[in-house]
This record gives sequence, structure tokens and C-alpha cells, in this order.
Amino acid sequence: MKNKRFVGILLTVVVLLCVPLIAMQFTNEVNWTLSDFIIAGTLLLGTGIIIEVVARNVKNRTTKIGLLISIFAVLFLVWAELAVGVFGTPFAGS
Repeated sequence: MKNKRFVGILLTVVVLLCVPLIAMQFTNEVNWTLSDFIIAGTLLLGTGIIIEVVARNVKNRTTKIGLLISIFAVLFLVWAELAVGVFGTPFAGS
């Protein structure tokens, strides 16, 4: 069962990364480089693995939900910063 979950996480990451890859074939609006795919894949895979670890190891439902919301919030904030530079850090995308 553990391997099926990991395979599911990997397949989800691949499917999500196929969206910009396919979009790049039809429009010039989406212009990802190899480093963009690597960073996005790392973020998504890392988030998926962390969520899996939390889901398996945290027994208290309230704590689990709080941790999962925090994990998603961090993912979205990092993604937004890399994409458009919400906070103006040196590694912002704009």
C-alpha cells in the first residue's frame, strides 16, 4: 500500500507538470524553462511527500488538519513568490 501512495504522488506531479508543457505547445504565453520544471517538480513532490508523512504519523485530527493547511499555505506562498514576486525577495520570478 505504501508504494501505491508514492506512485500516486509521482503520477499527480507528472500530470500537473504536463499542463504547462502542453500549454507551451499552443501558446507563447506559457514559457517555462527546464529549471522551471525542475523547481515546480521539486516543490510538488516535496509537498506530496510531506503531506503523506503527516497523514501517516499524526493521529490527532485537529493537528493533522492544521498541519495540512499550513503545508498548502507554504506551497502556495512559495509558488506565488517564484512566479510573480509577491514579497520581492531576490529569488522572485519577476
